[in-house]
Amino acid sequence: MFVADWMTRKVVTVTPDETIAAAAKLCRDKGIKHLPVIQRRQIKGILSDRDIREYVPSRAKTLDVCDLHAVIENTKVKDVMRTDIVLTTADTPVEEAAMIMLDNNIGCLPVVQGSMLVGIISDRDIYRVLVDISGVRHRGHRICLPLEDRPGSLNEIVTIIRKQGFRLQSILTSYEGVKQGSRRVVIRIKGAGNFRALKAELESTYIGVKIRKG
Repeated sequence: MFVADWMTRKVVTVTPDETIAAAAKLCRDKGIKHLPVIQRRQIKGILSDRDIREYVPSRAKTLDVCDLHAVIENTKVKDVMRTDIVLTTADTPVEEAAMIMLDNNIGCLPVVQGSMLVGIISDRDIYRVLVDISGVRHRGHRICLPLEDRPGSLNEIVTIIRKQGFRLQSILTSYEGVKQGSRRVVIRIKGAGNFRALKAELESTYIGVKIRKG
């Protein structure tokens, strides 16, 4: 899966000369948190609702209420926007986009083709990816266990699952929080198999297995 499969293509944008008051209203009305700043169809920066929230208290320390309101109404997006933009492309694998967002502590990536904005992918889109690839909306039984990281180890548990009459729905792997040489595997299964027999066989074969009936 690639960024193109999950990004928002109809991007809500602002120009550098719009006011932050207008930008804040746009975020509120559209239910969004990030606004790419566009000039002559090219991206110049990005403004988030957090940028606006952080800007207002910083000015509130030195201004009275009336003056603060006037400042907000007249401050331009270009005065608050971030110009150190991290970008991505539509053909970037979606998991790489998620890693870039995590490593840079940002909530979105504008998607460009050349210098032209063609979409945006946000943390909310990444949540959608996780929900989709995990198969959680389709319910089913959930098996979580540490596996030895060697050829054939996954096939062994899959053989047990199929022997007991179930089919695979999704398989996810993580190397976080396990000892070296192991990996944590989460498997979702469905079907009218023998759940009691499956549970008994897995618990007698693997240490640390956790099974939740869907």
